[in-house]
Amino acid sequence: MAMWLKRGAEVEAVKSSDRAVRESVEQILADIEARGDAAVRELSYKFDQLDRGDFRLSEEEIAACYAQLSERDIDDIHFAQQQVRNFAQHQRDSLQDIEVETLPGVILGHKNIPVSAAGCYVPGGKYPLLASAHMSIITAKVAGVPRIITCAPPFKGKPAPAIVVAQHMAGADEIYCLGGIQAIAAMAIGTESIAPVDMLVGPGNAFVAEAKRQLFGRVGIDLFAGPTETLVIADDSVDGEICATDLLGQAEHGPDSPAILLTTSEALARSTLQEIDRLLQILPTAAIASQSWAKFGEVIVAESDEEMVAIANQLAFEHVQVMTQNPDWFLANLQNFGALFLGPRTNVAFGDKAIGTNHTLPTRKAARYTGGLWVGKFLKTCTYQKVTTDEASARIGEVCSRLCALEGFSGHGEQANMRVRRYGHRDVPYAGIPE
Repeated sequence: MAMWLKRGAEVEAVKSSDRAVRESVEQILADIEARGDAAVRELSYKFDQLDRGDFRLSEEEIAACYAQLSERDIDDIHFAQQQVRNFAQHQRDSLQDIEVETLPGVILGHKNIPVSAAGCYVPGGKYPLLASAHMSIITAKVAGVPRIITCAPPFKGKPAPAIVVAQHMAGADEIYCLGGIQAIAAMAIGTESIAPVDMLVGPGNAFVAEAKRQLFGRVGIDLFAGPTETLVIADDSVDGEICATDLLGQAEHGPDSPAILLTTSEALARSTLQEIDRLLQILPTAAIASQSWAKFGEVIVAESDEEMVAIANQLAFEHVQVMTQNPDWFLANLQNFGALFLGPRTNVAFGDKAIGTNHTLPTRKAARYTGGLWVGKFLKTCTYQKVTTDEASARIGEVCSRLCALEGFSGHGEQANMRVRRYGHRDVPYAGIPE
């Protein structure tokens, strides 16, 4: 039986916060739909203290952002984008259109068709998270999306240079300095100055995530995302310092980011708790990380690797870092996770920033039924059928007609009967059943 040395927040407290966010988002979306650009402009000034007549960045503004970065900065962005593009291209290459003759004269197939327009949100109000530009824009580009627009909030009152450069280098067609609910709504609903998109992707705070949830159906979305989640699965093959570092390295995302240590070693668990206390005295982002750890951090001691797998599958966390003697055993046995990081040589930050896999991942147990953002999210796998012989049309028609009769769908049945009469040359009465 597992033992909790530290527990996180109660579920009801989290639900109460969710309700408040939901109500606020509903009101703002309705306002933007009713008043368009005027509402967007007011909200931008209210929440981000940015007032612009046009939120789309000009070529001159983009060039000015490049001028603020060093050559090393640009090279590093290029390196990270190369890794993301390379892995995304391998994923795209694995998705093939198919066409098969399933019966003589019956041809079925599917085509992978990219959506026509995608809106990519790049969070950046608290930190300029330029990596989200790589993950969304490049992935959409590799999928073949013809129009890609991006929104990112201002950083310290103006466009964040690193984000703008990353958006431009990734290939965005339109770049807007706009954040929060107003950005999500403008992209999904459209305004006088921003044409709507077909799909929204990208991480964000609770308000951004709720806006995407409420707009789902009107547009497609990548996934339902909440605060960043990190689960470290470890045994006594590693030490408390590395576990504490990797937990707090993700807890700094925000004051509501769960970070959990799951281990079979009580000694490692207690050592990690001590190291967390020590690191919170020196970590520059301790003001945020300490809030997250105090409210949502957990330390669980399990009796076996099998029990750790059971707990991890129940948690279904976004990031799962495995630092054990045999991490590949967990790769073979874990089922519910957004992304796995195997062994102490890798970590979640690698995936977040530079290694090439996508960092937009499922949270709040969504890993039970979906993976993260990838090229396939931007593709519609659409089927088609073609019947090339009279014999095949009549054969399918006879079976289809009888099945329609079982369901009482006479109109459907007549569609089938007409084919039997025309191509099978059989006298089938209107809405009748072939003998």
